[in-house]
Amino acid sequence: MFSKINTESEIVIIDDVSLNHRLLESCLRAYGLRNIRTFSDSAEGLAWLQSNPWDLLLLDLYMPAPDGFEILERLKQRSRTESPIIIVTALNDPQNRRKGLEMGANDFVCKPIDLPEVLLRVRSCLELAQATRLLRDANVELERKVERRTAQLEAGYQAIANSLGRAASYRGNDTLNHVRRIGDCAALLAKAVGMSRQWCELIRLAAPMHDVGNIGIDDAILRKPGVLTAREREIMQDHPRIGYEILHDNSGSPVTDLAAEIALAHHERWDGTGYPNQLQGEAIPLSGRITAICDVYEALRMPRPYRDAWSAERSQAYLCEQSGRHFDPQLVDNFCSLLDEIEVERLRLL
Repeated sequence: MFSKINTESEIVIIDDVSLNHRLLESCLRAYGLRNIRTFSDSAEGLAWLQSNPWDLLLLDLYMPAPDGFEILERLKQRSRTESPIIIVTALNDPQNRRKGLEMGANDFVCKPIDLPEVLLRVRSCLELAQATRLLRDANVELERKVERRTAQLEAGYQAIANSLGRAASYRGNDTLNHVRRIGDCAALLAKAVGMSRQWCELIRLAAPMHDVGNIGIDDAILRKPGVLTAREREIMQDHPRIGYEILHDNSGSPVTDLAAEIALAHHERWDGTGYPNQLQGEAIPLSGRITAICDVYEALRMPRPYRDAWSAERSQAYLCEQSGRHFDPQLVDNFCSLLDEIEVERLRLL
């Protein structure tokens, strides 16, 4: 009868009549169940149940305190599927039966005991408990596998971001830390405007790839020390489209999808005078609006061959001056409120 059941299942019997629990115990052992604990003292039995794992309880209702109803009440926080309870009692009127089931019992057997019936109900409850534990263990293992795979994917995304960010920084005479600071800054700003933790992590990885399109721009234009001609400026302004085409590969990668969006949008301006698509206001993706502010601020804080690095105060003043023109005004306000934290992060990656 119990061939598919773990015969090491922990079964507890609480009944103040010794003859009853001896009868139940001998019957269960005859069918191969080994770990059976019996208690005539209901308080002792309850204490054991509250301190140890168990698979099934056979419980009398009418006993000295605590009676079966009180024990059900004390055990109501248990998992009913992993630790089922069968009431075995002479209180077989419908009211007591309903009360016991409502208080958390899984099944009900009336005295005088019909042993074949008890065995069938025990098997059913043990199968339920065993299946629940197997499902729980399988879910735990699945979660572990998902966590490992997620970590592998995140490491892969980070490697992609680092590689493309490094390529873009080399082409633009910047450092890898420079583009990483843009990512960290973008994540801080995204968090401040209420974006999810997952989205903040995505923009942290994606924003450093915003200028990857510079790979497609000729060195003579990209590194020209003087003012660009109209034609050179037109070529230079093609780098957002090039970056989008490099990153947008229909692979379904959330990092490269967001990076492609940022690459295409980070030179758009709030007032519609940006490029390449002259988007205006909230028609510009949020990721592009965020990265635009972080990119300009970081560029101003960096020394260039033709000027010294600007101070944090001067850079902030410039952002405020361009609020509503180049930049989203609300994002500028959020950025300025984060300035101390942003500067701490900058020092960490100098």
